[in-house]
Amino acid sequence: MTIPFDTFLQIDVRVGTIVSAEPFPEARKPAYKLVIDFGPEIGRKRSSAQITKHYPPEGLVGRQIAAVVNFAPRQIGPFMSEVLTLGFPDADGEVVLIQPTHQVPDGGRLF
Repeated sequence: MTIPFDTFLQIDVRVGTIVSAEPFPEARKPAYKLVIDFGPEIGRKRSSAQITKHYPPEGLVGRQIAAVVNFAPRQIGPFMSEVLTLGFPDADGEVVLIQPTHQVPDGGRLF
């Protein structure tokens, strides 16, 4: 299926820095509760991410990641997830985060 380029432009993917990561024991599948700083325009947003296989919470703080910032928030148990943290599945289906190879300003938009 193909989509018009203008449809792609409606998805707002931004880079942000994880400022906190903590276990989310109430989630159905192992996950973390993240707070991600997307810079002054967007600010800090929360995300639930099933990334426990490859990333201990203490190794996430300070890491830049990519996320969709313009989806409607989703209630996940007692937690409101405001952005969708992006990753690719490894050979076992576990999430590997998308991140820039060089430091970039938080809030930068994917193009």
